[in-house]
Amino acid sequence: MMCKVKHDNLVKFIGACKEPLMVIVSELLPGMSLKNYLNSIRPSQLDIHTALGYALNIARAMECLHANGIIHRDLKPDNLLLTANRKKLKLTDFGLAREETVTEMMTAETGTYRWMAPELYSTVTLQRGEKKHYTNKVDVYSFGIVLWELLTNKMPFEGMSNLQAAYAAAFKQVRPAFPEDTPQELASIVQSCWIEDPAMRPSFSQIIRMLDAFLLTIPPPPPSEADEDTAESEDTASSLSSKSSSVSSIVSRATSKLSVVRHLFASKKGGSNGKA
Repeated sequence: MMCKVKHDNLVKFIGACKEPLMVIVSELLPGMSLKNYLNSIRPSQLDIHTALGYALNIARAMECLHANGIIHRDLKPDNLLLTANRKKLKLTDFGLAREETVTEMMTAETGTYRWMAPELYSTVTLQRGEKKHYTNKVDVYSFGIVLWELLTNKMPFEGMSNLQAAYAAAFKQVRPAFPEDTPQELASIVQSCWIEDPAMRPSFSQIIRMLDAFLLTIPPPPPSEADEDTAESEDTASSLSSKSSSVSSIVSRATSKLSVVRHLFASKKGGSNGKA
């Protein structure tokens, strides 16, 4: 399944073997997981542009999977890896992913409780391995929880055990609360992702358009130190190039004048010798 899809925000599949052990080889990302990164900066929050940049990385990866008929089923910060410069996120861990078919039933209660869509739970106890039908909108619900984390840098359903969180989400329609300073437009996007009815949730193509539209309503990010260093280096290089051109021009003009003087001197000397 991994070799079927390629995208800049999906960890690249390199190869696999069965003997002597089952091994999957994938792209090495020296950065940490999104979960570890968020933990490392708490209680601080991500800058809004960084948070939404990561959200768009995830949404584009998921858009690619869904376009190829694949449901990830375990979208969470543990399965999102950062590049070394922390500029980009890549989705990994396709252990629970599967190809979606309209009529086929799939295993229930698959995923990680805090990020699992309510329809993955049953109001009646299922026997082990029993199947039920759900769609790729389970990934949209999980994305809504992850987007909430990117905006708040808090654990969803904090203070609850995994099972309590699952019960609250599935049977009491409880969702994580937003801080007061959360822009209403962003809150609405998140809420549309985790709405109870899967059919009412947006597709990832729609999510991308909504996030892009919101980014147009806020000021652009200030230049980072790296950007400033790059700009300064470019300015320095440009200045040196300009100075080098000026020096070359001066040397060229001086050489030309010296050549003229030498020519005149040689002509004068030749005339003097003729008179003698």
